[in-house]
Amino acid sequence: MANEHRKVIVGIDTHADTHHVAVITETGVHVADKEFLAVGSGYQKIIAFITGFGQVLAAGVEGTGSYGAELSRVLTKEGIEVLEVMRPNRQGRRLKGKSDPLDAYQAAESALAGRGTATPKARDGAVEALRVLRAERSTAMRARVAVMNQVQSFLVSAPEALRAKYRGLTSAAMMAALEKTRPAGDISEPFKRHRHRAQTPRGPLPGTASGIGADRCRTRRDPHHPRTHAP
Repeated sequence: MANEHRKVIVGIDTHADTHHVAVITETGVHVADKEFLAVGSGYQKIIAFITGFGQVLAAGVEGTGSYGAELSRVLTKEGIEVLEVMRPNRQGRRLKGKSDPLDAYQAAESALAGRGTATPKARDGAVEALRVLRAERSTAMRARVAVMNQVQSFLVSAPEALRAKYRGLTSAAMMAALEKTRPAGDISEPFKRHRHRAQTPRGPLPGTASGIGADRCRTRRDPHHPRTHAP
C-alpha cells in the first residue's frame, strides 16, 4: 500500500542483449536494480518491475537512438516520460569502477537532477522513414564518388587509345559510356583490362559504372523516393 503513494525515478543502462534498470526515490534513495533481456518480453518485465515501486515520474535512458530506441518507445506508450541521459559521470567510474548497476543508478540520478538530459527523438512516422532514405542515399552517393575516383585513377595509367576515348567527358558522361561497355577479347591485355575494370560480366555491382546507372534508374522509378516528388 505504501508503494502506491511513493514516486520513483528510473535509470536504464542499455546494451545490445540486456538492459540494466535501477530505481530511486524522488529524494535520491536507491531502491532496487535488476537486469533484463532486451527483447519484447523483457520490456514488459521492465514495466512491471519499475511500476511495482510506485508512480514513475521519469525514466533516464542511455542510448535512446541506438540500443535503447525500442525500450524508449515502449516506455512512452506506457505514459512514462523518457529522458535521454548522457554518458555516465567519469569521476564516479574512477571512484567506484565500471558496472552496469552504477551506470543505471547514475542515469536515474541524472534524470532526477535534470543534469545532462535531453528529450529523445521519437524515431517513428514519416520523419524516421525519411531519415532512413536519406541515410541510404548518402551511402550510395559516397560509393558513387569512390567509384568515379577509382575510374579516374585507372584512366591515368591506361593506354593512350583508351584515355583519348574518354578524355574531355564529364563524370556523368563517362559513367554512362562505361555502362554501355562489355567485356570482349583477351582480358589479360592491358587495354582490355583497363577498359572493363569497372564492369562485371555477372551484372552491375553497387558502386560500379553500371551499378550507378541501375541505382539512378531505380531512384527514378521508385514512387516513394523523396527525389521522385521533388519539384
